[in-house]
Amino acid sequence: MDDAALKLPVGMQIFQRGWLSSNNILLTSETETALVDSGYVSHARQTLALVQQALQGRQLDFLINTHLHSDHCGGNALLQQTYGCQTLIPEADQDAVVHWNEEQLSFTATGQECPRFSFDHVLKAGDQLQLAHVSWQVLAAPGHDPHSVILYCAQEGILISADALWENGFGVIFPELEGESGFAEQAAILRLIEELDIRLVIPGHGSPFTDKQAAVNRALSRLDYLAADPKRNARNAIKVLMAFMLLDKREMTLNQLSACLNEVRMMRVAAAHLALPVEHLLPQLVRELVNAGAARLEGEHLLSC
Repeated sequence: MDDAALKLPVGMQIFQRGWLSSNNILLTSETETALVDSGYVSHARQTLALVQQALQGRQLDFLINTHLHSDHCGGNALLQQTYGCQTLIPEADQDAVVHWNEEQLSFTATGQECPRFSFDHVLKAGDQLQLAHVSWQVLAAPGHDPHSVILYCAQEGILISADALWENGFGVIFPELEGESGFAEQAAILRLIEELDIRLVIPGHGSPFTDKQAAVNRALSRLDYLAADPKRNARNAIKVLMAFMLLDKREMTLNQLSACLNEVRMMRVAAAHLALPVEHLLPQLVRELVNAGAARLEGEHLLSC
C-alpha cells in the first residue's frame, strides 16, 4: 500500500476499533477539536481514554455522529458528561433523540443499548464542516441506515464512509427487512462514491484503504447478490445481530439466542422472511457462524471468537 496515500492531514487521527465499536476519527486544529463517532457503550471508557490520551488535556469541542446506530453513538453520553462537547447528529434523527424513542432509534429493535444523550446541532446534506484545517462536505448516505451521512474532504481526497462502504462490503440493509427501500439507496451512494476523487477511505469498521474502486466493485457485487433474493439480506441481518450480541456478552446459551429470535423485533422481522420455525432456524444460524469463524459452540453455549 502506498504510504503517501495513507498520509493523514495534520491534526487527524484514526482510532481503529473492533466490530463492536465503530472506528473513531479525531480532528484537531489550534482552535477546535472534534470526534467522529463514539463506539459502543461497553467500550465507552476505552473511547474516552483514547480521546484523553490524544488530546493531552485539551477539551473535546465537538462530537459528530455519522448515524445513530448504537456502535457509533454509544460513547456519546460519557463524552458529553466529561467534556460538555457540542454534538451533531443527522437531521432526520433529531425528533427521536429529543423524545428518546429507543425503538425509533433502533436500540430496542436490535436488542442493543445506548445511554441517553442530547444534541446541539444537526447535519444536513450539503453542509460544510471546517475540521483539522480542511473542509468536509456532508453527504447523505441512505441504504444501511436511511438517515446516515458520510464526510468527504475534496482537498485531501479522504472519505469518512461510516457503514456505507467498507473494504469488503457495507452495513446490513435494515430498511429492506421492513418493506422499505434500501437496496436502491445503497446502490446510489456507492455510485456517488465511485465518482468522487478519493485517495483514502476511512470506513466505520476495518482498516483504512486506498483502492476505492475495488471496494466499490466488491460492494456492488455483494449488493446485487443480496437484492436478487431478499432472504439473503434477512439471513445476513440475523447473523450480524447475533454476532454483535456475542461480541458484547462474549457467551450466550442457545436458549437465550432462541428467545432473542422471538423477542428482538429486528431479528423477529428478519426471521419471518425466512419462514422457518426458530427451532429449525437457530441450528442453521449457529452452524453458519461457527463455520465462518465468528463463534464456537461448546455444548449449549455459543461463544464469540
